[in-house]
Amino acid sequence: MCCSERLPGVPQPVGMQALDQAEGPTALQREVPLPPSPSPPSETAQKPPPRDARSPSFAVRSSLCLLAASQFLLGPSAWLAVGTWDVPNLLLVSLSVVLITTLVWHLLRTPAEPPSPLPPEDRRQSVSRQPSFTYSEWMEEKVEDDFLDLDPVPETPVFDCVMDIKLEADPASLTVKAMGLQERRGSNVSLTLDMCTPGCNEEGFGYLMSPREESAREYLLSASRVLLAEELHEKALDPFLLQAEFFEIPMNFVDPKEYNIPGLVRKNRYKTILPNPHSRVCLTSPDPDDPLSSYINANYIRGYGGEEKVYIATQGPIVSTVGDFWRMVWQEHTPIIVMITNIEEMNEKCTEYWPEEQVVYDGVEITVRKVIHTEDYRLRLIALRSGTEERGLKHYWFTSWPDQKTPDRAPPLLHLVQEVEEAAQQEGPRCAPIVVHCSAGIGRTGCFIATSICCQQLRHQGVVDILKTTCQLRQDRGGMIQTCEQYQFVHHVMSLYEKQLSRQSPE
Repeated sequence: MCCSERLPGVPQPVGMQALDQAEGPTALQREVPLPPSPSPPSETAQKPPPRDARSPSFAVRSSLCLLAASQFLLGPSAWLAVGTWDVPNLLLVSLSVVLITTLVWHLLRTPAEPPSPLPPEDRRQSVSRQPSFTYSEWMEEKVEDDFLDLDPVPETPVFDCVMDIKLEADPASLTVKAMGLQERRGSNVSLTLDMCTPGCNEEGFGYLMSPREESAREYLLSASRVLLAEELHEKALDPFLLQAEFFEIPMNFVDPKEYNIPGLVRKNRYKTILPNPHSRVCLTSPDPDDPLSSYINANYIRGYGGEEKVYIATQGPIVSTVGDFWRMVWQEHTPIIVMITNIEEMNEKCTEYWPEEQVVYDGVEITVRKVIHTEDYRLRLIALRSGTEERGLKHYWFTSWPDQKTPDRAPPLLHLVQEVEEAAQQEGPRCAPIVVHCSAGIGRTGCFIATSICCQQLRHQGVVDILKTTCQLRQDRGGMIQTCEQYQFVHHVMSLYEKQLSRQSPE
């Protein structure tokens, strides 16, 4: 009996019904090779697509195949039960079903051909890039540039990030060879940002400056741009010129490896902002064998005309260095402290190191005599006593510097600089160093000291050289005037001061 004939009274198997309803050989084609229409993603399965790119769900197709095979086998079993089929025919049908199932299974498991790899140019363009420079709000024209374009060369070179490569060398011929540890340590070419101190030559260790350090040192010693009144006003309004000039100045940060003092991390607010060794303040200590007891994150800063030790730039004290801070103030006979930070700005910026009334640190008694409140700062008159000696101290706390940005107005800082200069003149011609600090002791601190020096230069010479002043500050303490916006702000303050001098001078 032909297996395609239907028996009366016996249910038609599911697999047979599907084959009968199909038209000829096209039924198998629709069953196996044709890709199904895309179906919406299942709520329970959010896995990546299987290896077979022609089927949306490999597991579903396999299950349907096994179901059809089982239905096909159940049909002959039922017929055999009623005595219609004999054993040889049943074995033949079963063998055919196994072969067909194996063929379908093999076709479903055939992996799709992997996509051809992108050509080098397309792969290079497909990599997303983050812009290496974030333009501030006064750089609106640059925002329209396409950062995915890899061809243009940056217009403003960053001094510290340029590799020392000879001009006659062919870039295409440059190769990298394996080097030993000692050879790498002695190499003059480094692929990392060099933060070592230019000019810090410690004879005991035989330190030799690399070409990059020597170039940075020469720039800090020789860079200058003297500005007349009109040039100062024009330059203060040219952010592009100021940006290019600022990024040419080496930061002159200190490599933390230069300090090999156990426990030093407890005395630094920021682990990467360290005092330059040649100008740092050393505290007197009863134990000369304990270098940590004489350490404080502070540097002597030269003033107008290169006068030595006019200022001391330091970090905002932390809880573990409050005693060291007052030791330094007493040791250096400091008459004035200028604080340009809040106690907290997003997080702690400085510990409140002064008392409400009286406190004693390391044998120094600090007493607040009077507090004067103004619009832009608070002035505390403090008395210091150690043994039988007593001194006076003025503490200026500038509160008009906004959080996380530069001030919108120049007069408050200029007024503070003038007040501090008048207070220093009252101390006599040989005033002890003025302590200036913010949080890290480089950004706002650098703005205040640079403004003070440039005001004296403009008053005595009629010209100003902000570039040279900034380089002088960074020789003494790395990173002074920390951002381009601060550098531009100093130019605005000096432009305002020049206009004040012009109005005061007789016609």
